[in-house]
Amino acid sequence: MVSSVSTTSSSATSLLSQAVSAAKSNAASQTSSASSSTSTASSVASAALSSLAGNFNQFLTLLTTQLQHQDPSNPTSTDSFTSELAQFAGVQQQVETNTNLTSLITATQDTQMTSGIGLIGKTTTATTSSLPLQNGNNSMSFTSSVAGPVAIAVTDSNGQVVKTDTVTAQVGTNTWSWDGVSDSGTQLSDGQYFVAVEGTDSTGSATALSTTVSGTVTGLSQTSSGLNVQMGATSIALSDLDSFSGA
Repeated sequence: MVSSVSTTSSSATSLLSQAVSAAKSNAASQTSSASSSTSTASSVASAALSSLAGNFNQFLTLLTTQLQHQDPSNPTSTDSFTSELAQFAGVQQQVETNTNLTSLITATQDTQMTSGIGLIGKTTTATTSSLPLQNGNNSMSFTSSVAGPVAIAVTDSNGQVVKTDTVTAQVGTNTWSWDGVSDSGTQLSDGQYFVAVEGTDSTGSATALSTTVSGTVTGLSQTSSGLNVQMGATSIALSDLDSFSGA
């Protein structure tokens, strides 16, 4: 555990300012990443095939027209036509191969989804800046290489700062708990929040400390980048999970 300290010192104030900036940046980057994940590889492959089909039909139309209007005394060489047809065929085969690979990936993801159902209801930890507030509570941990002041900032999903704290960290793993109460004293609703922790290294320089959050898995979701676990309204990549405990 960590203990609260006064935020009046210049070093603590500086750390808190950096933590606030980092938390806002985490919220912005995570929101942007979530929006971009709506574009899937299958839709890209489908668009490529559609475009290729249109270009291929246009090429055949031009080829037929040129053959119909060529000078009989000086016919156009068919070598170039044959070469272009072969190139089109090669591209078409490559796009179809990519489409088949996408189908294979989708099948693998479906298998992961089925296997992941067993995770629902389990408590898990994840190395991420996403902070799931469930049942009005959350806890997270961070590791500090030196003892001293550490600043913590939490934002909501819109990047608005809702909670700040300055604590005294011990060397090693430290745990920080949040009851969902904002700096203004308001009990915030469950949902996805973002956290950043700023401390110092052995030289006294400010450094960002990675955070490990905990929560209960409530569901699974599939994105173009892989399988995500849901902790309430918080979505975390399966690859970011560290451990699980009983149901």
